[in-house]
Amino acid sequence: MVKPEAVIFDLDGVIVDTAKYHYLAWKSLAEKLGIYIDEEFNENLKGVSRIESLNRILSLDKRYFYMEEDEKHKLANEKNEEYKKLITQIKPNDILPGIKEFISEIKMQDIKTAIASASKNAFQVISYLGIEDSFDYIADAGKIINTKPDPEVFLDCCKKLKVPASMCVGIEDAKAGVEAINSAGMLSVGIGDKEILKDSDLIFSSTAEIDFSKIVSLFQKKSEKQN
Repeated sequence: MVKPEAVIFDLDGVIVDTAKYHYLAWKSLAEKLGIYIDEEFNENLKGVSRIESLNRILSLDKRYFYMEEDEKHKLANEKNEEYKKLITQIKPNDILPGIKEFISEIKMQDIKTAIASASKNAFQVISYLGIEDSFDYIADAGKIINTKPDPEVFLDCCKKLKVPASMCVGIEDAKAGVEAINSAGMLSVGIGDKEILKDSDLIFSSTAEIDFSKIVSLFQKKSEKQN
C-alpha cells in the first residue's frame, strides 16, 4: 500500500484556533485607525502574512492608500504585540478536537510531520500547547520570502524533511493555504467550509472529522494515476 511519507500542517485553524486572537488584535488596531472590520472580513486575513493582512485592512479606507512602508511595519508590529499578549492564554486543552489522536496515528505509521504556518509566533504557540515533540520540523515564517498562496513554506518543509512534495499531504483551513499546497504538488486536505475550500483534494468539515484511512485511500488513488 502506498502511503504518504509526510503530513504538513497549517497551524491556525488546524492545530489550534488562534484565529480569534488574530481577529481581536486586528480589530483593536483597525478601530484605532477608524476602520471597522467584522468576522466575515476576517476570513480574508486567514493564511496570509501580517503585512498583507494589514494592507487588506487599510484598503478599506482611502486615507491610508499611500501609507509609508515604515509606518505599516510599525502598525503590524503593534498588532503582533497585542496578539502575543492574547495567546499567552493558550493551553494544551486548546488543541482542536481529533488532532492529537490524528498525529499519534500517523506517527505510529512512521510518517513525518511538520508545521507550515505564516505565523511568526508558531514556535511560541506550539510551546504553549506542549506538543513540540509531535513535529519533526516547524517552518520559520521569518525566513519565508513568499507567503501563501505561494508554495514556498510547504516546499521548505519538504526540503527539511527530505521528502518529495508528491509524497506529502498538506492540511489547511484557508483558501490561500490550499492553493499553496496544490501548487507545491501535494495532496491537499481542507478543514472547514466546502465552498471556500473547493479546490482541496479532500475536505473535512472539522478537525474532529479527519479520517486517516480516507486520506491514505485518496493518496493511493492519486499516486496510481500519476504512475
